[in-house]
Amino acid sequence: MTRTAAQPLLWVAALLAVYLCAPFIASVPQLGAADWANVDWRATWSAVGVSAASASAASLAILLGGVPLGYFLARSKSRKVALLGFIVQLPLALPPLTSGVLLLFLVGPYSWVGRFTGGRLTDSFAGIVLAEIFVAAPFLIIAAKSAFAAVDPVLDDVAATLGHHAGSRFFRVMLPVAWPAIRAGLALAWLRAFGEFGATVMVAYHPYSLPVYTYVVFGGQGLPAMMPLLLPTLAIAIVCAALSIYSGRSAAAIEQTENGDDTLEPRADLAASRAETPDLRLAFHLRRQLGAFALDIAWAPATRRLAIIGPSGSGKSLALRLIAGLEPNASSSVQLGATDLSTLPPERRQIGYMPQDYGLFPHMTVAQQLAFPVDADMASARYWLDHLGLTQLVARLPHQLSFGQRQRVALARALTRHSELLLFDEPFAALDTPRRRRLQQSLRRLQREIAAVTIIVTHDPDEAALLADEVLVVEQGHVLQAGFIDSVFERPASMRVAELLGLHNVGEGVVTAPGQVEIGNGLVLETGDRGFAAGQRVMWRVSSHAVVISPDGAYSGVVEGVELRRGERYVRVDIAGVRFDIPSEDARLREGTECRVGIFASGVLIWDRGV
Repeated sequence: MTRTAAQPLLWVAALLAVYLCAPFIASVPQLGAADWANVDWRATWSAVGVSAASASAASLAILLGGVPLGYFLARSKSRKVALLGFIVQLPLALPPLTSGVLLLFLVGPYSWVGRFTGGRLTDSFAGIVLAEIFVAAPFLIIAAKSAFAAVDPVLDDVAATLGHHAGSRFFRVMLPVAWPAIRAGLALAWLRAFGEFGATVMVAYHPYSLPVYTYVVFGGQGLPAMMPLLLPTLAIAIVCAALSIYSGRSAAAIEQTENGDDTLEPRADLAASRAETPDLRLAFHLRRQLGAFALDIAWAPATRRLAIIGPSGSGKSLALRLIAGLEPNASSSVQLGATDLSTLPPERRQIGYMPQDYGLFPHMTVAQQLAFPVDADMASARYWLDHLGLTQLVARLPHQLSFGQRQRVALARALTRHSELLLFDEPFAALDTPRRRRLQQSLRRLQREIAAVTIIVTHDPDEAALLADEVLVVEQGHVLQAGFIDSVFERPASMRVAELLGLHNVGEGVVTAPGQVEIGNGLVLETGDRGFAAGQRVMWRVSSHAVVISPDGAYSGVVEGVELRRGERYVRVDIAGVRFDIPSEDARLREGTECRVGIFASGVLIWDRGV
């Protein structure tokens, strides 16, 4: 069905392709019929030289100004800059003769510029270059703008956190990554300048460029004299077209499979590499207004392994960027030990920032990645290459590495500069479950061996519990709860926190008497906690192992569903409208099955709401 539907498109494409190829085919028989004997080769090669030299001079000027302009247009969101981008592309839409007339208004002999220069900008080599710059520049500007817009802005952010100022980031990261597309635009701009006729003939009829000379010869000698003049143009066009589509990237990527080496296995003596740094603590108060969204969170944790958890759009990644200094905001404060980071630009914060894809620079090998930080310690780099198993990968580019290898390279790059703060923005979000589990366990082992404070931003409560000692739960830019992992998971401050943490058998209730709590629909549970007065509203949680399915159980329930969690079978039982998740391997318990349930008072925990 798809092949049939695409058939009309194929015919239309073939029709245009035939038309575009036909003139080249039609010119082949003219090679023998051309008037080769009367060709003025001296004048011809002079015209070729004028066109080549003027196109090269124009392309150099376009390159020097067009690349920064394309970068500026790609990075700016201003409407005025958008208007500028529209104007500089207008020569593409103008007839070349119109472009020539406009240039005469500016540099012609009767303009103020022409009078100032004594008319030397027309009928001269300089006039040809000016005409070619005007008509050819948009090709490079558009290519540069598109190339810079396609570069992941996180690369610029990562480079900043590795100590590089704006100019260094442009020349060492942004420009090299965008260069293949810019190079193609430069080749097209050169070719457009080389073949320019309309604007050139208006501004500078002399000296003859190749297009103007071709026009003059055609007027005097007719079609038979054209083929010798067209051959240089066709040859140069073929070379430029080839350069415009050439890619320096390797065609074959050595993409690692899921069975590749994805682990972070530091050796037993890794602790010896830890710098003698004080036991740093992080504290921050972050504020940021983005349209209707307002972020306002404060936290002063007591440990080094931290996690920020929340749903999508809660402000987790924004918080991490504020800590890194990538979102300038004078109203935020970040303190690491005795250092006030909020007064420092990102390049001076001595941090390691790792986004979801780890922010490796696509044009740099592993060795170059580790040498890139401004204050990289090469002895430390060699150490981490060895201890993270990267020694055999130093010559590889990022696309030749597996996810686990990329993570190790990003970690090694941060650790080569003795970073005191490591920021991970959902580092495992794009991975499949088995690989994610392996890398989480490996990162946890590495965390124990380094002195840096680590913050993991995640929406996965299991990941937060594994990789952090303290957790900050946020939603809609505000703190819902903060504290040690065990405390927060055991006593969520609200049902929303419990939901975000993926907790089960949790709810709100009312104490009916010391040691008793009504959890809904008249269902009363015994609890070992007798410190609450009757009528007090509380949060409650029942340990899944305190709920058992037994013929002697005190409560009657109905199985609502069965599910597997990491290989363990759970049944969801409805007791008087309250749902409980109970581990059970009894295959007889299926959806709709009635059962008796016992709940041990020792497993029923209650606490004040909002704690």
